[in-house]
Amino acid sequence: MTWDFAAEFRRFGPHAGDRVRDLEFARAYCRHVTRTHAENFSVASWLLPRPLVPHFEAVYAYCRWADDLADETGGGVKALALLDWWRAELLEVYSVRPWHPVMVALADTVTAFDIPPEPFLNLLLAFAQDQHVKCYDTFAQLRGYCANSADPVGRLVLHLFGFATPERLKLSDEICTGLQLANFCQDVARDAAIGRVYLPAEDLARFGVDPADFAAKRVSPEFRALMAFQVARVRETFDRGAPLLATLPRVARRNVELFLGGGRAVLAAIERQGYDTLTQRPRVSKLRKMELMVRALLR
Repeated sequence: MTWDFAAEFRRFGPHAGDRVRDLEFARAYCRHVTRTHAENFSVASWLLPRPLVPHFEAVYAYCRWADDLADETGGGVKALALLDWWRAELLEVYSVRPWHPVMVALADTVTAFDIPPEPFLNLLLAFAQDQHVKCYDTFAQLRGYCANSADPVGRLVLHLFGFATPERLKLSDEICTGLQLANFCQDVARDAAIGRVYLPAEDLARFGVDPADFAAKRVSPEFRALMAFQVARVRETFDRGAPLLATLPRVARRNVELFLGGGRAVLAAIERQGYDTLTQRPRVSKLRKMELMVRALLR
């Protein structure tokens, strides 16, 4: 079974008639969302303690719905209105009894782990920003975007494991921003095809690269130098966040290690292609993914 957001939206969107209160149904629905859309989550969930899986599924379902409201509903004003609706549904988790199955499951998770609303709200700010900001002048601006689009995910993970101390949250932010930046490096051509550029304009100017090269898939020596610079910066970001692993008990460490290893593997794939991310999207092989997971289990 595959994820059909249009059907889910008709059933549980803002004008839907269904109202859910039952926690078991809500959890089953979040499991459905996860299993039909999240290959990477399914792999990572093998490493999770069983009691935590429903809570991770609830958080994932929240993010999945938010992402699809932003990207699968036509964008622009309509998407912004739907993101406002989703924000209102989230606030019901913290004030009154919610009805949407994702929010019913999420309310149980928020209560169990005392999760503040900010990470959830910040994710919505990033999805809304994507509707009207298509490029970034400086790395500082891009880093600010990552603070909303990526960092909240790591913060939520630490809350679910019960290890959300201020120092750990800062280190987690470095890893999550690094993962987001690695994805931007991986998807230069794909982002350009939908009118987005996530490489800072100041870097393009420094290396003499025209953004028009992205859509045209022109791989110049200047572009390769630009990408080598981006990869080095992302690797430094991972290195700043890596000390987080030593602060975590094994149950949490192996999951964080899996995603950090995956991010580093993306950078290695970019390097193997001579920093050409325009004519072929760098990929981490299934064998390499399995190797990373086995290594995390053994450790």
